[in-house]
Amino acid sequence: MPNTLAALFSFQDDSDLIERLKRREPQAMADVYDRFGKLAFSVILAIVKDDEIAQDLLREAFVKVWNRVHGFNRGRGSLGTWILAIARNRAIDYLRSTRSEPSQNNSTAEILEEPRFFADLEPEYHNTERILTIREALSSRLNESQRHILELAYFEGLSLSEMTARIQAPPGAIKTEVRTALRLLRDEF
Repeated sequence: MPNTLAALFSFQDDSDLIERLKRREPQAMADVYDRFGKLAFSVILAIVKDDEIAQDLLREAFVKVWNRVHGFNRGRGSLGTWILAIARNRAIDYLRSTRSEPSQNNSTAEILEEPRFFADLEPEYHNTERILTIREALSSRLNESQRHILELAYFEGLSLSEMTARIQAPPGAIKTEVRTALRLLRDEF
């Protein structure tokens, strides 16, 4: 996790890289892959838990980045956050497509749909020491239930109704746990 957070929080101005991507420069795509490939792979692998599938999904995610870079909105977050959202969503789409039962509610808990929590913090964290503090906060500030619910929503992409069925808790309780967990993490930082 420290390497993932370090890459996400190493804020850089991506304006030039974004413009090069929009001009369809192959080297720009290579630079993006070099910078974010391992990070995106680790997010996908954490979700699908299969190396070969994760590699395929990573390629698909970067094709999507290449094809949709003109729709990138810098006002909604950094290039890295956008790429991670694409990678995460591709992995979750894969999991949903392989489930035997279709979900009754296909929307993820609205407060976890995009990694906005990380995007808001990104410019503030430049060093490894701070990243270690984040890791420690995740393990010490959150109780097991809060960590579990965040993992189900973020890494497994479960919808609220799927989390309700999996952990046998009412939707209101799950939403409360998510809000409390995110508030605790935000208060820590």
